[in-house]
Order: sequence, then structure tokens, then C-alpha cells
Amino acid sequence: MIRQLHIIGGGLAGCEAAWQAARSGVPVILHEMRPLKRTQAHETGQLAELVCSNSFRSDDHHASAIGLLHEEMRRAGSLVMSAADRNKVPAGAALAVDRLGFSRAIEDTLRATPNIEIRRNEVTAPPEEAYAVIIATGPLTSAPLAEAITAFTGSQSLAFFDALAPIVHMDSIDLSQAWFQSRYDKPGPGGTGKDYINCPLDQSQYEHFVNALLTGEKTSFKEWERNTPYFEGCLPIEIMAERGPQTLRHGPMKPVGLTNPHRPEKPYAVVQLRQDNALGTLYNLVGFQTKLKHGEQTRIFRMIPGLQNARFARLGGIHRNTFINSPRLLDGRLRLRTQPRLRFAGQITGVEGYVESAAMGLLAGLFAAAEWRGDAELPLPPPTSAMGALLQHLTVGAQADTFQPMNVNFGLFPPIPAPLQADGRRARGKAKAPARKHAYCARALADMENWLKQVSKICGQAMPGTGATASGEPVSEMAVETGHGGKDAAP
Repeated sequence: MIRQLHIIGGGLAGCEAAWQAARSGVPVILHEMRPLKRTQAHETGQLAELVCSNSFRSDDHHASAIGLLHEEMRRAGSLVMSAADRNKVPAGAALAVDRLGFSRAIEDTLRATPNIEIRRNEVTAPPEEAYAVIIATGPLTSAPLAEAITAFTGSQSLAFFDALAPIVHMDSIDLSQAWFQSRYDKPGPGGTGKDYINCPLDQSQYEHFVNALLTGEKTSFKEWERNTPYFEGCLPIEIMAERGPQTLRHGPMKPVGLTNPHRPEKPYAVVQLRQDNALGTLYNLVGFQTKLKHGEQTRIFRMIPGLQNARFARLGGIHRNTFINSPRLLDGRLRLRTQPRLRFAGQITGVEGYVESAAMGLLAGLFAAAEWRGDAELPLPPPTSAMGALLQHLTVGAQADTFQPMNVNFGLFPPIPAPLQADGRRARGKAKAPARKHAYCARALADMENWLKQVSKICGQAMPGTGATASGEPVSEMAVETGHGGKDAAP
């Protein structure tokens, strides 16, 4: 068996995985079916084409979970982050890129990297002769490969669209209005009879809420999503509301079997929230998948008593997608439990967002490189880091029965106490949230340093770590090697 690593998919995750593995000495074959076979969303045949927004979101690594993920990836020598940094366009506090320059920088770098062969071909099943395979085909996985994945994972383990309900940070729910209780106090498996948070509405509040759902501005499917089906089990809540004013009271908002301990009268309707992660820091709104625009969701869902000050870790949506049930299928190093030579990376693992997808590619490439070298198994990134928290959510933290794609957010991190202020007291009120975010980020970057040292030793590659430019900002290894705008920089 030839000890090559085959990577299927030339998007952000596949390219990042190829880069990380190849610079550890692993021979890599990167398969990309475009331009031989086009998709409904891509416009070019370039690797790492951005098909939606050109924004990587906030770049603030002191107070933003996604900005923290940017920084961790820079310190791990990320190809994607280096290409993004070298192709920035003005976007305020966000990191946005010139699409063509970004894709060209990645493709040019991979073409010039020893150990990487780029093959333009459609792969319909993982190559039998391959020593190891990373599947990083994303939401537009071709039908033959999707059928092959279904065959070796099971028909219930591959989804073709996501139906996302909003997720709320538990500590932003007002429990002076809401309460813990399961319907009829019945405990589910491993439950206590108080497994849901319940938010009550009286008749007037319910009618105003339904009217807001009906009149709220909705998003529409993209052209290539138009055949995305609505299943009865996951209809958008506004579609249910269109069927009649009482539909929601007899569906996800039915008040039966619940008693409000704060008020003697029975609620007219109830919104239930269910625990979404093992840490108990996130709760999802049960049955609230939606096509409402994000701003409308925030406005309308804060009309619900108990959620007036809700902080949303994720807003709802329904999209064409292809992703596996990672908590059920993958081990902690992104290997398929039943066939460990196969790894998954990127959006197909159930992450949302460009950078989250690339981060899973980075980890898959490093895990595969350590395995190929045979020196030692790479330790998992610390769960206190953005990469570690996201990986842990995918593989052990999320509920397999209700698994849906997720962005990185602080609700995935192990909780941290409110930091001490200068006067020695814990931060409270408006000062609490920013102080805690800063503490999360500081803890993450400190813990990442030790992990990156272990990566350098096991994978045989230097990590930029805290190496800095004249501005004091850490840079990726590609930027260190080529310089910003030097003769080897991508145009």
C-alpha cells in the first residue's frame, strides 16, 4: 500500500489539510472535481473559491470567538489565514478578502509545495489503495460520493439540508420568568423531569408573537437550493404559523403538562428550550427552525418572556447542505470509528463558516501527519481553545440525536468565572460580558502555546507561535517565509 494521503475536495478545509500534512513530509494527493465537473454554486475552477460572502467575520482575538479562532490558526501556520491576511480588503473590524486574490494565493502556494499533487478528477468513493483519506467535500458533495458515504456510515447519518433552530446562551435566560420542567414532569433518558427551560406567553403575547412571525422579513432559497425539501418534522416556524393562528399552540408551543411556578394561571402558550451541549451552556428553541432574516429573529424571539435579553450563539436557518452526524460517527481525531483510515474535515463534519471549516481541515491534516510519521499520536487541542472547543463539540459535546451545524462561539468553551476587576470584585452587569470574553481569549491563547509546542515536536514542523511582526501581531508561517508583499507574495 502506497503511504500517500488522499484528500477529496479542494475547498478551504481540503487545501488547509493538504498544506499542514505536506509540510510535515506527508505525500499528498489533493483531488478537486472542478472544472471537469461544475457545481451549482461555484463560478471558477480555482481551489478554495469563496461561494458566498467574502468576509471571515470579526478579527478581534481579544473578545470574539471567531477572531480567537483566526489567531489560533495563524499561530498554527494556517495557509488559509495567511492567504486571507495577504488579500485583505477594508471591512472595519472584520477580516474580508479579495476573492480571486485569496483563491489564487492558496492555489499558487499548493502548486509550489513539495509533496502535493493536485488531481482534477471526480472521486466517487474513497480510493481503496490509499493509506489514508480525508473527505473534505463540503455542502456540495457530488451525488456518487454522497451515496458512497451513505453506504459506509448508514442512511440516517448523512443529511442533505440543515434545519437550524436558534441557540441561546443559558446564562442570558431570565429564570425569574422561565422555569425548568419536562412536560408532565416525565424524565427522558438520563433526565430528571426538569429537562427543559419553559418560557410562558399569555394570549396577548402569543398573538403578537404569531403576527410578528407572519410579517417578519424572510430569506429566500438561492437558485441552487430551490429543490431543498421541507419535511413535516422540521417545517419553518413561520410556515406553521401560516396554517392558522392556533397551529403553534397545538405544535411546538403547546402549554399542556406544564405549570408555571411564578404565576398561578396556566400559560396560554409555552416556548421550550432544550439543552444543546454536554456543558449545559447552550439551549436551543425546540421546533423553531426558521427562514426569518437574522435581524428579524433577534427582534422577534426577544419578544418571548424570559428571552428579552437573550444572547444568541446561533440563529436559525434552513439551507442546502451535506453533513454527517459527527458525534455518532467520528472519534476525537476526526476518524470514522468503523474505518479509521478515513477522516472527515470541513463543513461536512457539521461546522458552519469558512474559518471553522478550514480549522477542521487544519486539525485533520495535523492528525494525519502525526499518524503517518508514526512518532506519537498528536494530543487533542485544549478544550479551552477555539479549535479544541469546536472539535470537542463535534465529536463528544453535541447531542447526536439533534445534531445540526454550528459556528464557533463561547458557549462551546468550558465556563470561566467572571474575572476580577481592579477593586478585587467580580465583574457584574454590563462589565461582565466583555471581561469574560477577554478572559476566555487569554486562557485559550495561553493553553494553545503548550499544544503548539507538542505539534512542532511530533509533526516535525515549526509553528509560528508567538512570533510577531513589527506591529506586534502574530503571523502565519507562510507569511514568515515569503513576507507580506515580497517577491513571492501572491498578486
